[in-house]
Parts: sequence; structure tokens; C-alpha cells
Amino acid sequence: MEPDLWHSLKTYTDARIALGHTGGAIPLKEVLQFRLAFAHAKDAVYSELDWPKLEQRLEQFALPYLKLHSRASSRSVYLQRPDFGRCLNEASVASLKEIPAIEYDVAIVLADGLSATAINQHALPLLQRLLPLLQKANYHLAPICIVEQARVAIGDEIGHLLGTQLVIVLIGERPGLSSPYSMGAYLTYAPQPGLTDERRNCISNIRPEGLPYQMACQKLYYLIQESLRLKLSGVDLKDNTVNLFLP
Repeated sequence: MEPDLWHSLKTYTDARIALGHTGGAIPLKEVLQFRLAFAHAKDAVYSELDWPKLEQRLEQFALPYLKLHSRASSRSVYLQRPDFGRCLNEASVASLKEIPAIEYDVAIVLADGLSATAINQHALPLLQRLLPLLQKANYHLAPICIVEQARVAIGDEIGHLLGTQLVIVLIGERPGLSSPYSMGAYLTYAPQPGLTDERRNCISNIRPEGLPYQMACQKLYYLIQESLRLKLSGVDLKDNTVNLFLP
């Protein structure tokens, strides 16, 4: 029997390749692994933010934080009405309006998105690397906002209400069968409601098995610096960090 030429590629990817076969069917082991992966992806969609863990670990940064909520009152509503996930509810808007008007440089938003587990696992390790760089550069940071039932565009409203130059949204990405806990980072200059995707920069697949924290931090910090310097973001802002690493 000739060896499967695809088998050597399994070292480089989690994709389902070179599964083998039993007669004309996929081996039972692979069928069971597929079902397990599907279950993990489904669980990720319905996962919740681990508030005690997040609050405990946020204390190390000595920064104020706010707990906010979108207009989606439940996970069921969130999944059926994406537009509700892009807007804050009235109580959250009122909370942000109570904050004194200050010119912030950067606002950071943690949003559960389609995998709250991704935020529970990856947001704090990334912030541990990013926040010291921002503080050393003397950027004025807004209170960290943690939002439930949120989608990416909710960062535009938050940034606008805070009056910040730039907003960064860390969000749980749509789970895949090989990566149910992947986090994305979205950056927008001059945020305001109604912006569309071409105004944002995205860094995707942040996780140890994908884009490692250190490299994600390097890319994000570079984009922050360039965005504030050039006063733009999105398709006009390019990532030129190829093969560069932070010390």
C-alpha cells in the first residue's frame, strides 16, 4: 500500500487531512473526534465571561474598568439579532456618559463575541504584554470596558462616548472545528457609530496554537503607534511588522 502523501503535512496544521479510511468510510476514531470538535465549537458559542477571574486579574493593571452590556438581553437574542450586539443598552450608555470628559488616546474593550472562553483564556495574557508598552509610551488610557453579548462594532459606540482617539476591541472569534477558543483584535481610529469594516484593522487567531501573544502584541502595538501618528485606520493602515519581535 502506498503511503499517504498528505500525512507529513499533519505536522503543520490542525486541519482534517490524511484521515485515512475504513473501506469507503472515515475511520470511527476520526468521526468521534469530529463530533467532539463540533461540541467544543457549540459550547464556545454559549460560553460566558468568567467575571471573578477577569476582575481579579484586571486588578494588577491598576486601571479602572466598567462592566457593560449590549442591547441583546440574552444569548438567544444575540444570535438572532446581530444588530443588537453592536449597540449598548441604555444603562451602559448612561454609565459611560457619567465619566468626566477627558481626551483619551486609547480605549480597550473586552467583548465576549462568539466565544467568551477566548476572552477568559487569552485577553489577560495579551494585556500583560501590551499595557506596559502603552503606559511606557505615556498614552492616556481610558477605563477598560468589558461587554457582554457584544459584537465588534460596539467598540465604535464605546470609543465615541469616551471621546478616545482610538479603540481596540478584543473579542472571541467565531469558533472553528480546530480552534473554538480563538481571539481577535480590532483597531479603529476616530470611532463613531455607523462605521463599516474597511475602517478597522484586524489581528486574528490570537492563541498559543495560532498567533502567539508576543507576536500579536508586537503587531497591535505597531498598529496603535502608526494609527495615532497617521490619524487613520483600516485599509489605509498597513502592517509592516514582518519577522520583527519585541525584546
